[in-house]
Amino acid sequence: MTYANTLPGRPREGALGGRATDRALCVLAPNPSPMTLDGTNTWIVAEPDSELAVVVDPGPLDEGHLRAVVAAAEQAGKRVALTLLTHGHPDHSGGAARFAELTGTAVRALDPALRLGDEGLGAGDVITTGGLELRVVPTPGHTADSLCFHLPADAAVLTGDTVLGRGTTVVAHPDGRLGDYLDSLRRLRSLAVDEGVTTVLPGHGPVLTDARGVVEYYLAHRANRLAQVETAVENGYRTAPEVVAHVYADVDRALWPAAELSVRAQLDYLTEHGLI
Repeated sequence: MTYANTLPGRPREGALGGRATDRALCVLAPNPSPMTLDGTNTWIVAEPDSELAVVVDPGPLDEGHLRAVVAAAEQAGKRVALTLLTHGHPDHSGGAARFAELTGTAVRALDPALRLGDEGLGAGDVITTGGLELRVVPTPGHTADSLCFHLPADAAVLTGDTVLGRGTTVVAHPDGRLGDYLDSLRRLRSLAVDEGVTTVLPGHGPVLTDARGVVEYYLAHRANRLAQVETAVENGYRTAPEVVAHVYADVDRALWPAAELSVRAQLDYLTEHGLI
């Protein structure tokens, strides 16, 4: 979900479908909307000299898209050997079971309900399929099961919906929690500062090349929105719909239902911290 039009870091050529880094290729799903931006980014990730690839977020249950992902991997000289999920929202995971049928792969995710196979994903796990190194980074907040994948060889991180290529994301209350989300953003900032990550490969929108700047923008945006919500409550706006109408007055009304989820998460956070 987006509330802003621009973020730090210019998109690379081909970011909306096509080669983004030496190891990451994007196939854009045909599901554009105010919530999904241009559509879901399905990522094919592989070592350049390997025949094996990992697919991150096969996307919605759209037969044409799923087959296009398989075809894109084959055209790159790869065979899909593993499917990973950043989280369980259907625009990312809805096609996973069918994609597993098409490719004969396991599906690994944090949520056991989404897995196909014996292995899940958790903090500290490292994916090594075909010599590729993908490090699992827990990033709850957008949802409780949200993960990112650090691709150190490309100084990149695949962020799912935790960080988008355009605008900001929703904290999907009650599953998503603002405190968790802020901690996750700080974790991503540490990746940029301490591990040299520069490139964001998002679940929606274009690739961004200033990871630290993007995450710091997100943190500042959240602090600003939180202050606005706190002020709105102090001024007598009590319910989440009232706060949305006041604080998000400049946002497309089609996004207000999602904005209400973020507001509910913010109200919970303010209550938990004794600020309202």
